[in-house]
Amino acid sequence: MSPIMSATATVRDLRNHFPKVRRLVESAGEVVVTERGAAKFRLVLHTPARAKPAPPVDHWARLTASQPRPIGAAAARALHEENRGER
Repeated sequence: MSPIMSATATVRDLRNHFPKVRRLVESAGEVVVTERGAAKFRLVLHTPARAKPAPPVDHWARLTASQPRPIGAAAARALHEENRGER
């Protein structure tokens, strides 16, 4: 089984004939760019990363996080006595 050969282009081709090199990348999937006869760069099609879906929102946790904290029994009694005054 022979390896798949990728298309090649020179740096000069990139400068002077970019639309042709672009079509090569689109058709072959990869183009090796040579400089002075030696392979230097590899052009491949950009495939954007798939966006991960947002995690589900826990509405109950958001609601309870924004609620005031309840006071303890001793603090409630003290508040009641303070509000009651000298009655």
